[in-house]
Amino acid sequence: MIRPAQVWRSEPEAAVTEQQEASEDAVMTRIGQAVILLHAGDREEARNRLGEIWQEIGEEGDSLHRCTLAHYMADAQDDPADELAWDLRALTAADAPRDGPGTGCGDGRPVQREPRPAMRVFYPSLHLSLAADYLKLQRPDAARVHLARARAASGALADDGYGNGVRAGIARLERRLAGEAGPGPGPRPFPEQS
Repeated sequence: MIRPAQVWRSEPEAAVTEQQEASEDAVMTRIGQAVILLHAGDREEARNRLGEIWQEIGEEGDSLHRCTLAHYMADAQDDPADELAWDLRALTAADAPRDGPGTGCGDGRPVQREPRPAMRVFYPSLHLSLAADYLKLQRPDAARVHLARARAASGALADDGYGNGVRAGIARLERRLAGEAGPGPGPRPFPEQS
């Protein structure tokens, strides 16, 4: 059976495209499997699996994969400084242009590209995670900066379980930073955790 995509592509091109799409889904599946281990308490095995995937996709891999993986790799860290480093990688991946690095305008200036619009929903959670990291490292001023960014970005959140969870996390951390007695920042929300 001929699919519409094959009408304008040769069979080899269509097969490569289908293989790439399947492998991208496989990456997210593997990340999800590692996250299940993480949530089950096997942090070391989750770290090992996420580390293997990170080596495969590399610093230039798909930004959604890198963002998701780095966010969860941060959760798997025992050292708060390592957690911060991975959360910073997640934010860098979210900020990555959708078409990869700019090659230039021909006049030596880099091409300015916007991050993927779909990534907007991740920013409140990413900045909340960074705020919590900085607070753990006893850097409250940096925590406040990222908490303010999380609050400012929270308009992209839907009124659903995930959005409400992120907003609640922001409020808890705001109370904690304000010196009110509270339970702490709580779990780090991300779409898969809703």
